[in-house]
Amino acid sequence: MNSVFDELYQKYHHDVFQFLFYMVKSRELAEDLVQEVYIRVLKAYERFEGKSSEKTWLFSIAKNVAIDHFRKQKGWKQRLLESFDMSVRQVRDDQPLPEEMALQSEEIQMMYKCLDQCTVDQRMVIIMRYIHELTISETAEALSWTESKVKTTQHRALKTLKKLMEEIIEKEGMTSEKVTAKR
Repeated sequence: MNSVFDELYQKYHHDVFQFLFYMVKSRELAEDLVQEVYIRVLKAYERFEGKSSEKTWLFSIAKNVAIDHFRKQKGWKQRLLESFDMSVRQVRDDQPLPEEMALQSEEIQMMYKCLDQCTVDQRMVIIMRYIHELTISETAEALSWTESKVKTTQHRALKTLKKLMEEIIEKEGMTSEKVTAKR
């Protein structure tokens, strides 16, 4: 079991951490929740049937750990919504995450701001599909949804992001040529 656990940890630790970080917006809390994920993995691995990939299974556990964390909090629904607002919490860390380095681009910063205005479900789908590159079926499995719900939520999220980004571009008087030139 130790070698299997070590392999799971080495392969997916960073992905699980990033997912939880995006959910709770706190490095320390994400690290604590990652530990909880792997405690649950140790307890449940014997029951893992292999019907899904290990990565999908880990994301499903991570999603449940995050939801359990929010439920334990006073006013968990409000905290869940606030957790996606980067202006509410500041992440203090000497080593930036890869996505934090990418935020230097104005267009990407704008997209992350717009993502904060999407629903929680839309954010989870976008994070899993585009940041962690899970397939539709893996995302559906991790969220305990149907593939149809993932596709619909993804479609609505992308439509919302596009609309919000266009509004910001229009508001700031930027043309699509200026945005493209900044790439």
